[in-house]
Amino acid sequence: MAIITLTSDLGTRDHYVALVKAAILTQAPQALIVDISHEVRSFDIAAAAFLVRSSWQQFPMGTVHVIGINPELTTTQSHVVVQYMGHYFISADNGIFSLLFDEEPDEIYEINLNQGADWTFPMKGVFATAAAHLSRGGAPDFLGKRVDSIQLAFIPGITIEEKLLRGRVEYIDHYGNVYTNITKSVFEGVRKKRAFAIQFKSSGFAIKKISHYYTEALVGERLAMWASNDSLMIAINGGANDNGGGASSLFGLEVDDVIRIEFYGNENSEDDLQE
Repeated sequence: MAIITLTSDLGTRDHYVALVKAAILTQAPQALIVDISHEVRSFDIAAAAFLVRSSWQQFPMGTVHVIGINPELTTTQSHVVVQYMGHYFISADNGIFSLLFDEEPDEIYEINLNQGADWTFPMKGVFATAAAHLSRGGAPDFLGKRVDSIQLAFIPGITIEEKLLRGRVEYIDHYGNVYTNITKSVFEGVRKKRAFAIQFKSSGFAIKKISHYYTEALVGERLAMWASNDSLMIAINGGANDNGGGASSLFGLEVDDVIRIEFYGNENSEDDLQE
């Protein structure tokens, strides 16, 4: 029996997540359900994509990932099952898959359930049924017809110049840590061993070093480090939104704010090298 992960903006205050799990367990009693998050900002597919993209590869092949963000069926938005690298993903075709993967999915199926599915609560009435079926080893083509493409979502990307790398704030966690869309591979490809300064909001906040651990900075001091998903993260050592303030509140950073990295010095030079 496969693992089923759940990601949604349903929150945990109400009974909605319990209804989704009940629907899955009624159809697949042996299913192992793992919550990635139910605290995604309402209708924010970019935040949901960040959370799923940061975690799905840590699960074993065959895992079914259910994503319930803006899940309503419309004339322009279908429900789909996507197969990619041995995993299944179930969501509305609202652009989220183009934010999850760097490549085209292996297979795409448009869900077409005719057995009295509850379309008023798609995550329970449609996605749960599809997930239970797949977790039991069912074939995806039983759920609907195969299609060739998915919708794309436009999210501002990264701008690369000779001495400048410009990205954006992609996600802010509950500690106030700021995750950017700048990855380690992109950073190193542009940097070429030059010194650098990470800039945001004010030049007075510049960071000129990538730390390996929070404790490389004094308590209350700012730092930058590579998160477990290889994205550049800006944080405060010992800081949190409920403990003196996290990086987002102290620096006034919000999702989609610009993050600039300026490079200086000679390429491939060890002079002034910042690690």
